[in-house]
Amino acid sequence: MEFVSTPLEDYALLSDLHTAALVSRDGTIDWLCFPRFDSQAVFAALVGENKDGHWSLDVVDGEVESRRYIGESCVLETTWRGPTGTVIVTDYMPVHDGQGRDVADLVRRVRCSHGTATVRHIVCLRFDYGAATPYYRNTGSGNGHEIHAVAGPDQVTLRGPKLEYRDESHQGEFTLKEGEELEWVLSWWPSYLEHPELPEKRSALHNTLKFWDDWASRIDATGPYAGEVRRSLVTLRALTESSTGGIVAAPTTSLPEDFGGVRNWDYRYVWLRDSALTIEALVSHGFTHDAKAWRMWLLRAIAGDPSTMRIMYGLGGERHLPETELTHLKGYENSRPIRIGNGAVEQYQADVVGAVMVALDMARDAGMEENELSWNLQKSMLMFQEEQLDRQDHGIWEMRGETAFFTHGRAMMWAAFDRGVRAVEKHGLEDGMVERWRELRDQLRDEVLEKGFDKELNSFVQYYGGTEVDASLLQIAQVGLVDYDDPRMLGTVARIEDHLLDEHGFLVRYLTTSGMDGLTGEDYPFLICSFWLIEQYARSGRIDDARTMMDSVLAVSTDLGLLSEEYSPAHGRLAGNFPQAFSHLGLIRAADALDEALTAD
Repeated sequence: MEFVSTPLEDYALLSDLHTAALVSRDGTIDWLCFPRFDSQAVFAALVGENKDGHWSLDVVDGEVESRRYIGESCVLETTWRGPTGTVIVTDYMPVHDGQGRDVADLVRRVRCSHGTATVRHIVCLRFDYGAATPYYRNTGSGNGHEIHAVAGPDQVTLRGPKLEYRDESHQGEFTLKEGEELEWVLSWWPSYLEHPELPEKRSALHNTLKFWDDWASRIDATGPYAGEVRRSLVTLRALTESSTGGIVAAPTTSLPEDFGGVRNWDYRYVWLRDSALTIEALVSHGFTHDAKAWRMWLLRAIAGDPSTMRIMYGLGGERHLPETELTHLKGYENSRPIRIGNGAVEQYQADVVGAVMVALDMARDAGMEENELSWNLQKSMLMFQEEQLDRQDHGIWEMRGETAFFTHGRAMMWAAFDRGVRAVEKHGLEDGMVERWRELRDQLRDEVLEKGFDKELNSFVQYYGGTEVDASLLQIAQVGLVDYDDPRMLGTVARIEDHLLDEHGFLVRYLTTSGMDGLTGEDYPFLICSFWLIEQYARSGRIDDARTMMDSVLAVSTDLGLLSEEYSPAHGRLAGNFPQAFSHLGLIRAADALDEALTAD
């Protein structure tokens, strides 16, 4: 296929812990949802065209010399070299101080550091993913100029040097001399506020850098991949909504898992599994406070009736996420449909309770105290899990075909009851139904080893009665149902290598040719699966294999250390939603396993 969309490798992530923006290497912001990760997009060119909303800022006849995050922040600094001078562009989303949202949601600052240079702006503001064209009102003059754009419930205000409206966008060119600086600030407001107060935030950059520096200073990371771990932890924090504690799987929707295909999903929600695994990664590096915030989110989302628990929720705990298609957008690399909402919210996935219980167990081990509400919630979740013992599910990968007893899901059910037992035995919590939990735990272990393991193939299988393998089987050892060096696990690894490892050394989730997922098209290697295999190698003594594969996978991350959901070796491009929490938490687990193995070696 002919590629026309900006490669994901070219994008940087900006975050204010409420929402996120993607800015390309050439200075164009192609994605921004206001005011939350899952709100309607103001800039939607990422999955459409420029007319669907974008904000470009570049140097006339210039080129990008370098870009970097300042320290361990999400503040991006890009150096442009023009014919007669150099310009430094600083892009960031101010992080509020805990006393209300910061007004200045997105800031673009340009400073001429040498000679003279002409900076060019083109701002195309749209609402509702490019479907709604706002009306504009201009106030002020000079550097105090304001553009108010309003459509439906939303308005944004752009403050800064005056831009002229032409060709359905606001444009302008500004020549700067050495030492001169200009700044534009884009803010979101409810549209019913006709004349919002927009106070100056001269300390916004300082406060934002201080927030990130203070947070990152608490990271405990060692080993050969400590730098990658630190950036991944910062990225996971950037995907966490600070007001609610919800953690999005990714800040984007419908970036394709198959270029030109239909495997395009909205990931701007809180999956219990994904967020639980994210909490594991954060807790393993000392961030129990984040675990507490997520546990409170969990309590609010599930509330008083775990029997109606969903696999995902909105950032505030919303339960209904209807999946609809945006037909007016052309899609990233012409991949359609563009979906908002996610129909998988209606699925039952057997592994979810186990993922949550494993994360909370780790948090307890790290010193997070339980309270009556949180422990009662966990007991209720185990009751819900028992009620689902005879129910088939859609699996971890949200198959849209037939349900089955997926081996991974049954193993995670074992893990759920195992962690309930540990809570009583190790931490002395009220025993509840511990004898019943032990019984169910032992029953599920026997079942998985009998029905989920094929003795002739010497391998665990994707689902009971099947013969295919699935990368999720690597989690069986991670949760402790069998040891990493158990012969059954090693046999499974050998079969996964034979069937799911491609010629480039990347691991796919499963074979789409089986038709089990109910979708057309192919699926590129899923990066967390490669990290799971690296972890398995490291913990079963194959340290050289682990390091070789780790270096290969890390080589496809961006220059800023970001990873998407998938990678296509055939195209040499990242694919899927970006950046992806799953990939970054997988990196952290793999790096930690390697560090421990190398230290013990």
